[in-house]
Amino acid sequence: MKVNFSRCVIAEYGLWSKKNDCRNRQLICFTASDLRTLSLLAEVSTVKSLQGKKRYIFDENVPFASCHASTVVRLPDGSAAAAWFGGTCEGAPDVGIWLSRMQGGEWSPPVKVAGEEGLPHWNPVLFGAAEERLLLFYKVGQTFPEWHTRLTVSEDGGRTWSEPRELVPGDRGGRGPVRSKPIVLQNGAWLAPASLEKDAWEAFIDRSADGGSTWEQGNIVQLDILREPGKGVIQPTLWESDPGKVHMLLRSTEGLIYRSDSEDGGLSWCPAYATVLPNNNSGIDLVRTADGMLVLAHNPVGANWGPRTPLVLSASSDNGSTWKQAFTLEEGEGEFSYPAIVGSADKLFITYTWNRRRIAYWELTIH
Repeated sequence: MKVNFSRCVIAEYGLWSKKNDCRNRQLICFTASDLRTLSLLAEVSTVKSLQGKKRYIFDENVPFASCHASTVVRLPDGSAAAAWFGGTCEGAPDVGIWLSRMQGGEWSPPVKVAGEEGLPHWNPVLFGAAEERLLLFYKVGQTFPEWHTRLTVSEDGGRTWSEPRELVPGDRGGRGPVRSKPIVLQNGAWLAPASLEKDAWEAFIDRSADGGSTWEQGNIVQLDILREPGKGVIQPTLWESDPGKVHMLLRSTEGLIYRSDSEDGGLSWCPAYATVLPNNNSGIDLVRTADGMLVLAHNPVGANWGPRTPLVLSASSDNGSTWKQAFTLEEGEGEFSYPAIVGSADKLFITYTWNRRRIAYWELTIH
């Protein structure tokens, strides 16, 4: 089936609802099934060139058989730290949280920073709060619907860590960041991208006005999808385009990445709507660079539970209205998934799962 691609791009991205500044999904001229034949959008964004080299954070001589769901953070001295969960396999009772720091251009041997025999650990999220203060959020629990979030803190750049505590006492389902990093708004508020996997899959924002000491749960982001178990959107990734104007992209079960927008600093959100970016119901992450360019790490595969390859970076210079594939991180057979991305003035730092055996790392220079 042929699709008039340029016309469809104009229809999707040229029509907005004045009521809530969300795109009018009724006027899209193509369907999700049409988009599954497309790799990415037309080349309508201006993208700078990226150059770098892939490395692995550790070799295969490590005390865990499987690893997944990495997170990466920049340290004040210009180096980096990364964490992931590792053990026999995902969800096994011996799975804990492991961490490595980059020292002198080399990654240190992995160290287990959180673990409790018989209690699976999941989805670490590193966040640099101030100076050498790092926060490490992660989930614990036997199942997604019943897991809860713990927090441990390092005051020395990840060398030592505090005793973990529940982020929100009594939480069951997962408060705080579920996979992608929090962001700090221009007004100082912290927003943590969160989601629930109970009945339907649902996303929300946790907000802190006191530097992460306490958290207020926002409303569920509304979605025009039949509410049923295992269906919906989860694992948002966030950015602020202008003061108070915040946006999220979401993993979905619909073959496409979804989006929602807020005009009031994340207090309220418009109903989530489909973008034209393909999604295989796997994790995504995004960073906004110093010059306002958005860089999204994702698998450009438009099928629910589709292959987790290739893994690419797509870029947008117009706040996500149009996208262009900018860099291929991985291609070919295998699983290359759950990317994490952060940036500095002229560099991008990316980690991701490499066939569940290693965590791959890229440091890319923006030219």
